[in-house]
Amino acid sequence: MGDATAESDSQKRLGGIIPGTPGNHAFSLTGPEPSAIPVLIAVPHAGRAYPGSLLRALRNPESTALKLEDRLVDRIGLAIAKETGATLLVANAPRAMIDLNRSPDDVDWQMFERHDRPENGRDTPSQRVRGGLGLIPRRVPGLGELWKRQHRESELAARIAGVHDPYHRTLSEALAELRARWGAAVLVDLHSMPPIQPRGVTRPPEFVIGDRFGESCHGSLVAATFSYFHEHERIVAHNRPYSGGYVLQRHAAPRAGIYGIQLEIDRSIYLDNELIRPGSGFAATASLLSGLVLKMAAEVTLFGEAAGHGVWREAAE
Repeated sequence: MGDATAESDSQKRLGGIIPGTPGNHAFSLTGPEPSAIPVLIAVPHAGRAYPGSLLRALRNPESTALKLEDRLVDRIGLAIAKETGATLLVANAPRAMIDLNRSPDDVDWQMFERHDRPENGRDTPSQRVRGGLGLIPRRVPGLGELWKRQHRESELAARIAGVHDPYHRTLSEALAELRARWGAAVLVDLHSMPPIQPRGVTRPPEFVIGDRFGESCHGSLVAATFSYFHEHERIVAHNRPYSGGYVLQRHAAPRAGIYGIQLEIDRSIYLDNELIRPGSGFAATASLLSGLVLKMAAEVTLFGEAAGHGVWREAAE
C-alpha cells in the first residue's frame, strides 16, 4: 500500500469560484492518480477565504468565523491524506458564505430583502433553518444575529452556482471514480465540534460517528470504526449529537457501493487551549485518524473484492 501511494502521481484540481474574489477557487481536490485507497475525505466547513464584502456584512467577523468554522480540521485532513494516500476534497469558501452540508432548499427567506422573497411556497423552514443554521447561517448561540443587513437572492444564486453546485458535482464524480476502480468507496465527511460537556462521572466523547442512523454506511464498517477507537482507548459516540447532514444524504449510497460516515472531532484534542491554533495533540490526532482511514480502506476493499474487483491486492503486492 505504501508502494502504491509512492508510485501514484499526486494531482491537485481546483474548482468553483468564490463570489467577490475573482480567481479564488471555492475548493481543491487532491490525491494520487490512480487512487491509492478507496477513501475520500471531504472537509466542507473549514474554509477561510473570506471576501471583504462578506466580512463587512458580518456584525462580528472574527467571532463568527471561530463559531462557524471547523477550525483547522482541513489541516488534519491534509495530514491524513499525506499519510494514507486518501483523496482529499477541501472547501476554501467559508461556511458563513454558504454551508455545503445543507440542501440548496434549506434557505431562511426571512434573511432576504422583501422583494427578493419567493411567493411560491419555498419558504417552509426546515428544523436547521429554524435553528439559524440553514444554507446561509443566520445566527449562532452566544452571538445571536450574524448579519448587519438583509441578503439578496442574486447573492444566494451566485454562491450556489460558484460554490455549492460545483463542490457537490466534484464530490460525486470523485466517489464514482473510486468505486469504478475499487468496486466500492467510502466517504469520510470530516468535521470538528466544540468540546461536549461531561455528564456526571461519564467522560464526554472525543469523536462522534454519524451514519444517519444506519442509512449511509454498512454496519460492519461502522463496527470496525468503533472497534478501532476502542482499541486505542478513545471515547466515541454514535449519531448523537451529530448523525450526518446533507453531504451523506446526497452522496452515500450503500446499495451502490458508496458508503459514508460523518466524523466529528473534539477541537480540544488537536487545538490549543483557546481553540484557535494547532495544539500539542495535533500530530497524535492526525496519526490516530490515519490508522482509522487505513482500517476503513481495508474493510471497504473487501466489499469491492466481493463485487469482483482485485485492485487492492494488486496494488499492495
